[in-house]
Amino acid sequence: MLLLLLGECLWVSARQPLSETDYQFARCGREMWERPSPLTGYFTTCGNIHDGTLAYRAAGLPLTVERIVFGQAATTSTWEMRHEVGAIKLVLRLPFILAGLALGACLWWVTRRLFGNEGGYISLALYCFSPAVVRASTYPNNEILAALGVFSVIYIAIGVAHALQGPKRKWRPRIVLLTVALGFTAAAHIAAFMVALVFTVIFMAWVAETRRAYIPTLLIVWVLGAFFLLFASYAFHPDAFSYVFRSGSGRMWVSLEPAKWFFTNPANAAFTIGLVGALALYVVARRSRYFGNTTPLLVGAPLMVLVTTGGASEPWLWALPFLITSVGGVFADALETRWRKAFLWATGVMVVAQAGLCVASVWGMSA
Repeated sequence: MLLLLLGECLWVSARQPLSETDYQFARCGREMWERPSPLTGYFTTCGNIHDGTLAYRAAGLPLTVERIVFGQAATTSTWEMRHEVGAIKLVLRLPFILAGLALGACLWWVTRRLFGNEGGYISLALYCFSPAVVRASTYPNNEILAALGVFSVIYIAIGVAHALQGPKRKWRPRIVLLTVALGFTAAAHIAAFMVALVFTVIFMAWVAETRRAYIPTLLIVWVLGAFFLLFASYAFHPDAFSYVFRSGSGRMWVSLEPAKWFFTNPANAAFTIGLVGALALYVVARRSRYFGNTTPLLVGAPLMVLVTTGGASEPWLWALPFLITSVGGVFADALETRWRKAFLWATGVMVVAQAGLCVASVWGMSA
């Protein structure tokens, strides 16, 4: 399944020309890795970054590595490197393709553990044939990175909460891993970090039970560790780092417009129908209303109507893996009932229809 997603991303990358915005991400990312901006008072020539440094660094890193390995001059511009770097369209987009694949791998790991092979394959198929995922994985942006961060943080947090019930020797690796994931998310988008942190506290308080007294201390460790990693992403420049708090990029509100746009998009029609069916089954079937199915709904539904007012962002994309997880879980439960054959046909039709819509959409992206 992930190889199919890789093929879709490579197809789009090979046929979609690079835009000025793509070069801007790569140029400013190279400045972060190689040298400070010549403009006094600014972190890069893109200005003081307020929408997350991670996408810029990810876009610029392959070019910086290419320059160092092949001995190109430090003064070689990103625009000039388009003639010197082989397959530059793929090189610029490769970190984001890898992020999309990593999110798919995380989705598979979570859904397979929660719902078994059938739930895992349903979820992964819907993910790999999502036009929104293919699009977000084939150009420099913080959204696919933030989606990976939010999904990872929340399920790692649930894992930490379960680990707190066991021996203390198992706590440390998971606590460190969650700190790194929160720092990754903060570097992608400060609003995504805030959302992930809120849900981390909620689910840990839900799951940890007798160990809830540890949560305030752990919260201090995670926040301080995450902000240290975020500070490092700004190359330890205090003025540039302070812009995270001065820019208003963490301001959020609610709006139905993102959900309306997503669910009325013909490219998402099969998934939309599947989600409606899964929600109906969740309401009427008691066997579907358990922690594994409820958790992604509690996260995905609010994110789908969240908007960032301090800057352009796409929280609906952060919500998508959670909604896909929920659909996979509910349909996996339905396949264990006496109506298995009917639901197996319904699930197969949904996945095949979504695959067809995705192929058509991918063809349109590369046109």
